[in-house]
Amino acid sequence: MEITHFGHSCLLLDTGAARLLFDPGAFSTGFEGVTGLDAVLVTHQHFDHLEPDRLTALLRANPDARVLADPGSAGTLAEKGIDHEVLLPGAAARIAGSRVEVLGGEHAVIHPDIPVIENNAYLVDGTHLHPGDALVAPPGPVQVLFLPTGAPWLKLSEAVDYLRAVAPATAVPIHEAVLSNPAIWYGMFEKLAPERTALKVLDKATATTL
Repeated sequence: MEITHFGHSCLLLDTGAARLLFDPGAFSTGFEGVTGLDAVLVTHQHFDHLEPDRLTALLRANPDARVLADPGSAGTLAEKGIDHEVLLPGAAARIAGSRVEVLGGEHAVIHPDIPVIENNAYLVDGTHLHPGDALVAPPGPVQVLFLPTGAPWLKLSEAVDYLRAVAPATAVPIHEAVLSNPAIWYGMFEKLAPERTALKVLDKATATTL
């Protein structure tokens, strides 16, 4: 699978059978020029995962792309006149020649005083897991885990414990834009990861096969 990281949680996955873009948000750059998309998938409504004006421009260049999202993002998409499909945890969608399973359901707790919103994790072809903003356990082993690195809801120890619990063949750090020096976190992941897990930090906007 060919993966391009546009910063933070925005990823392009080219499975060979489908081109899928995840979380085109405000902290990501470069995704605006992507074409040939089969679908855009949104994990949740926060602005760093969904920036509707830039998504609208992206869809003009990708008129055949489906937009699939969690229930909490539906209102924002509807307000902008963006046609979309709502997916619930437990659902599966066939997109071109790939299968996307929806896991999770809730965003991680930021603070007890802040309401918990919906969050979809997406498992692509049973091998590549984008958890959004939650530490979602996959139903079985995965080849690649897109690992949240830094967030108001996340401690380093929690990210490491999640990495160890999933124990993927490869971990790709994402959700790093809130950190001034994410390389420090990457070094800790590499040091504390399971022996069988390789850490792969992707160059921005550069396609990499994993």
